[in-house]
Amino acid sequence: MAMTDSGTDFRTRMQNWLPKIVLAPSFAIMVIFVYGFIAFTIYLSFTGSRMLPTFDLVGWQNYERLFRVRQWDTAVVNLAIFASLYIVISTIIGLMLAIFLDQKIRGEGALRPIFLYPMALSFIVTGTAWKWMLDPAIGLEATFRMWGWESFTFDWIKDSDMAIYTIVIAAVWQSSGFVMAMFLAGLRGIDNEILKAAQMDGASNVQMYRRIILPQLRPAFLSAFVILSHLAIKSYDLVVAMTDGGPGTSTWMPAVFMYEYTFTRNQMGIGAASAVIMLMTVAAIMVPYLYAELREKK
Repeated sequence: MAMTDSGTDFRTRMQNWLPKIVLAPSFAIMVIFVYGFIAFTIYLSFTGSRMLPTFDLVGWQNYERLFRVRQWDTAVVNLAIFASLYIVISTIIGLMLAIFLDQKIRGEGALRPIFLYPMALSFIVTGTAWKWMLDPAIGLEATFRMWGWESFTFDWIKDSDMAIYTIVIAAVWQSSGFVMAMFLAGLRGIDNEILKAAQMDGASNVQMYRRIILPQLRPAFLSAFVILSHLAIKSYDLVVAMTDGGPGTSTWMPAVFMYEYTFTRNQMGIGAASAVIMLMTVAAIMVPYLYAELREKK
């Protein structure tokens, strides 16, 4: 009997420890290569590192130099323009598409994958495709002129003042379908009895959306804002694929600035400082969101 109890205890302990043993290597790798490198980057931002890491601390010097660099100002302004337009337009288009599909239209099963398809592409593919389409020599401008519209001009991608808006166009095209899926899930989760009761009380469609449906989509709005903000802050591959930061530095954003200063201009300390600023910006968005989610679950 004692041996049986001992065997049962051993099996119970193994069942409890086996998941931890299996996950331990992945957890260790994540700690080292994610959180370890985050901590190392923060440390580098306080050192005089240039081409290679050094360990001579210089205090806040890199941060002071960072905010005096003209290209950083350009990157921050571009991020503000890109993020605001990207988030607002993607949210509006995604919501409109979700409302459209929620009407139980014919062909919904075919339309939904079409709207979602762009999100399956990498930003490199999206950027390359839109670069070709917007290039005046081979894209939309050349096509319309070939069709006879000789005065048609669309050279934003070559214009330093307008190039940032071409990146907004490509990013919105890629992300709107994903936002649509979030809103559609929210719409399908609303209790139909509430809507029927509102209809019986004489509420119009506009009133139902304004007073009942949209308020209940608040979690979807918040999730869309957090995800799109995160994508906007770390935007690098789309910019590089479309404009390579140009013309000049007119489409630089913080991620492009960080890469250029760290690996091209041999200013690793300043590059690390810019990466820390990006991390703090993402944390300022994510931490309140996660706190609110955990608080709601409790």
